[in-house]
Amino acid sequence: MYDVARPVTGNALEETGQMPALFTGDRPPGAHRQTRPRSGPDYPAIQAGREFTALRRRFRAFVFPMSLAFFAWYMTYVLLAAYAHDFMSTKVFGQVNVGILLGIGQFASTALVTWLYLRYARRHLDPRVAELRALEGLTEGTPR
Repeated sequence: MYDVARPVTGNALEETGQMPALFTGDRPPGAHRQTRPRSGPDYPAIQAGREFTALRRRFRAFVFPMSLAFFAWYMTYVLLAAYAHDFMSTKVFGQVNVGILLGIGQFASTALVTWLYLRYARRHLDPRVAELRALEGLTEGTPR
């Protein structure tokens, strides 16, 4: 039966406590690092490229202002719900009040922001991504 209190090691270095630290570059004498040729895209070079930087800037030009606007709209709704009870309970028609309409507006604005982003990405980001992939030799389904 296997004794879990005294595990059997397969390496003499483990038994002596002389194991080199992992990922620090310490290797036992005689061990050589094997270098393999890079097989795939050079991601650091792509990220440092002018085209990728422009793509990222275009992405941020939409996302940051839209996120800020949506957060402001959401916080306005939350603050009104917390502190403006009279305003939020104002009847608009029947049993529907301002609070319900603004709450439904939250869902509608989420769908609107999603639709606006998809439209922006289709028109402004996707063509740049296709250009970048073509420039780097990366096409759909064909690894480099």
